[in-house]
Amino acid sequence: MSNSDAVDFSGRHESFERWFQTPLGRALLADQRRFVDAELQHLTGARQLHVGVSHRLPLATGTDFTQRVMTTPRWNSHIPEGVAVCDADELAFPGDSMDLVVLHHTADFSPFPHEVIREAARVLRGEGTMVLIGFNPLSLWGLRKLLSRSHEGPWGGRFLLRGRMEDWLHLLGFNVEASVTRFFRTPLQRSGRKAVSRFDRRLSAKRLLPVGAYYCILAKKRVPARLPRRPVWRKSKVIALPGTGTVGASRGCSRN
Repeated sequence: MSNSDAVDFSGRHESFERWFQTPLGRALLADQRRFVDAELQHLTGARQLHVGVSHRLPLATGTDFTQRVMTTPRWNSHIPEGVAVCDADELAFPGDSMDLVVLHHTADFSPFPHEVIREAARVLRGEGTMVLIGFNPLSLWGLRKLLSRSHEGPWGGRFLLRGRMEDWLHLLGFNVEASVTRFFRTPLQRSGRKAVSRFDRRLSAKRLLPVGAYYCILAKKRVPARLPRRPVWRKSKVIALPGTGTVGASRGCSRN
């Protein structure tokens, strides 16, 4: 059995989703939403896709796209309309069907991170934009991940190197247009003490250093968009799950 097979990624997804309800988790998510909305506000198109560990943590909600689709790796009876149940490394969508793909800590919490990037590249049309967010191992958060024995919350993720992700994107035919690290706070839930608060402020003042808790990479697919003979998005390729109104797909339903 491989290490990927031995890890309970489903349990880590749930733990990470719960962590976003903590004060530190809410602050991190708010920072990610502000940054992504600011960077993508000029984009328009037909369809955007959000792939993350949960459909309850949306990003890029302020973009001007005709259709917004999200995925979730786990099915439940309360999934809303417009959410597809599928694994991130086997997306339930045709190739060249999305204008924007957002990967929200998706590679961090997948047994097959390279396939996650490859699948996102497959469904993204030529000249489309990919946004990739992951935890930065070269940070205080990465140090805590290294020293911690806990696999709860963010500490159950992989913390992949930003340079490694950029290399994968280049190999898949992308131009990296922006790559930054953000959220210069210590990985502590309770930071009310003055000494900790001063340290956070000092860290925030050094924003030019690549030591933020997470990185965000914006990349554009170099391959020119093809002109299909018929629309690539067809309702016949999407199957409604009984009794939920949620969409799944014939080849992408979660294996969990």
